[in-house]
Amino acid sequence: MSHVFDIPLTTRFRGVTRRRGMVWEGPAGWAEFSPFEEYPPHEAVPWWRAAREAAELGFPPPRRQTIAVNGIVPAVDADRAVALLAAVPDATTVKVKVAEPGEPAAAERDRVAAVRGVLGPGGRIRIDANGAWDVETAVARIAALDRVAGGLEYVEQPCATAAELAEVRRRVAVPIAADESIRRAADPFLVKALDAADIVVLKVQPLGGVRACLRLAEALELPVVVSSAVETSVGLAMGAALAAALPRLDHACGLGTLPLLAGDLAPGGLPVGDSVPVPPPVQPAPASLRRWAAAPSVCARWALRRDAVARLAGEL
Repeated sequence: MSHVFDIPLTTRFRGVTRRRGMVWEGPAGWAEFSPFEEYPPHEAVPWWRAAREAAELGFPPPRRQTIAVNGIVPAVDADRAVALLAAVPDATTVKVKVAEPGEPAAAERDRVAAVRGVLGPGGRIRIDANGAWDVETAVARIAALDRVAGGLEYVEQPCATAAELAEVRRRVAVPIAADESIRRAADPFLVKALDAADIVVLKVQPLGGVRACLRLAEALELPVVVSSAVETSVGLAMGAALAAALPRLDHACGLGTLPLLAGDLAPGGLPVGDSVPVPPPVQPAPASLRRWAAAPSVCARWALRRDAVARLAGEL
């Protein structure tokens, strides 16, 4: 039996204010299927395959027992950034969202400066532009934010294309991480061919599962950061399984996104902090499934969506 959830976000994030999706339990454990609602069925197929893997196959054996995790600060003002970090007081690495449409560059600098003030000189700050800048803007903004941060760990997806990432990488000293150029690209290997990134960001659901991500990481031959897609603990456990199974893990992972949600399906499922233990299989609480159950009309829409995606995946 599947359960459709509908959980508000505590802060608007990547343009959405609610997180919706489906969870169910299979022979190997619980799975989450939560492609963002603007994604057409063909783009949601990898998310379906990842969920099927979690429910039917389970995950490869872990190589490590704990995973370093970064905090996250959306495109909010400096005071709100400080308040959000209060929820993760142990965080030593923080990802800061930048390039919000309509936001002045000064607001980005203030946000990054506020995060540096909370972390102190020893903390690591990374920024994520979600591909929003052109090359010239990226070069200028990265230099300015690197100064404010007292040194950035890396900048994630400053521009939209792999070719643009490659040009920016040649012109800045800050390492470049590729996210959308991997998970939403027709050819994820173009990043490697163009020498466009120092790091790749892998997300289990958008890339088709833990095993698919492991194969991709091996082929790309670059350091990996495992990140979430703003999931419940069920989906985050899928990301933790990938982070635990990678042969090499040099950077904190973006699995600390639970504070962005107003609730969770499995209270205590994935702890919040600067590191988390590799979790046991997540068990959603019946009361939480009821508390965050979607309205009947939303459930019907997600059932139709699931069936359309399953047909495309050749399973209906």
